[in-house]
Amino acid sequence: MGNIAIVVAVCMAIIGVLICVIVLLQSDRAAGLGALSGSSSPDSYWSKNKANSMEGALEKYTKILGAIFIILGIVINFIV
Repeated sequence: MGNIAIVVAVCMAIIGVLICVIVLLQSDRAAGLGALSGSSSPDSYWSKNKANSMEGALEKYTKILGAIFIILGIVINFIV
């Protein structure tokens, strides 16, 4: 394994740990599949301002880190 592959593997491990921590910090969603039927109002104050909250930021970071993790997985597949 070359030096670049080792660096990418270490970055993947760090990002994997960060994803685990961020997911654990997020609040659980008690609605589950009930949210699909429209039981909760999508036009509430909380849903409109969710992006400005800590929960919205954690959700955004989870998506970004997940995308980076997948991209690094593809890159390391071509390197090795």
